[in-house]
Amino acid sequence: MATTEVKPSADRKSKRKPSLGPKKDLKKKKIKKSKAPAFDETIERNDQKSENDGDEQPASASEQLSYFLNQLESAISVRVSTLELDPIKDKCIVELSQSLERDVSNLGEHIKMSCGSSWRETLCEGETIEGKVEPGSPSVLVISSSALRSLELLRGLQSLTKQCPAVKLFSKHLKVEEQVSLLKKRVNIGSGTPSRIKKLIDIEALGLSRLDMIVLDLHTDVKGFSLFTLPQVRDEFWDLYKNCFHRRVLDGSLRICLYGPKAPAPKLKKTKKQR
Repeated sequence: MATTEVKPSADRKSKRKPSLGPKKDLKKKKIKKSKAPAFDETIERNDQKSENDGDEQPASASEQLSYFLNQLESAISVRVSTLELDPIKDKCIVELSQSLERDVSNLGEHIKMSCGSSWRETLCEGETIEGKVEPGSPSVLVISSSALRSLELLRGLQSLTKQCPAVKLFSKHLKVEEQVSLLKKRVNIGSGTPSRIKKLIDIEALGLSRLDMIVLDLHTDVKGFSLFTLPQVRDEFWDLYKNCFHRRVLDGSLRICLYGPKAPAPKLKKTKKQR
C-alpha cells in the first residue's frame, strides 16, 4: 500500500508566520527604549560630570557668583535682575589663589593675598582712629555653621591675628555682654555664626562701616551639612545676608569669599517643561 506524504496546510503556515512579527517588533521597541535614557538620569550624569570637572578645574568667579545667586533665590526668593548685576558682575566674588589648598591652615594666607599689597593697612591697624577707624568694625567677617567650626577657622587665622585683633562672634560659652565689651575696642577680624552676628549688629555693638569681605565657610560637617544646607542655620544666614549685606554687595562695597575644599559650580536646573 503506497504511503502519502502529508504536507502542512496553507492555514498552518499562515498561523505561524504572523506570530513572529510581533516578537520582532517588541524586540525592536525594547532596544530603542534602552538607547534613550530617562531625563532624570541625564540630569544626574550632567551633575556628576560638573562635579568631576570642578575637581580638575576650580570654578570661575562667574560660576561662583551664579551658584551663590541660585542659593539666594532658592532660599529667600530674592532674584537679582540683570540691571542690578551689571555694575558688579564678578567683582563681588573673591578669586582665591590656585596655588594654595582651601583648608583651615591656609585661610589667613588666602585673606592676606585677597587684600593685596595693602593688607597690613586693611587688616592690622592696632588703634582706633576717631572719624576714620571705629571700634567694633571689622574688615573681615568669617561666617560658619557652628561655634566649633568658627574656632577652627580662627586658628587658621593665627598668622594674621597675632597682629590683627580678632573676636569670637558665636553664642556657645560667650555672653552677649562679654562680646559687646570686646567690640568697644579695635577689631579687624570676626569669626562666628549667623544668629549671634545678626544680634550684635541689631544692638549696634558690631559695626559694618569698615567691612570689606565676608568669608562664607562651605565646609560640610560629619553629617554632610554646611552653612547653606543646615536647616536652622541656613535660614539664619540668609536672614542676616538679606538685611545686612545684600545691598552692600550690589553697590560694590562688599565682597564675598566662598571658602571650602573646592569652589562650587552651578548645577543644571530642570525647567517646568522638562519636568
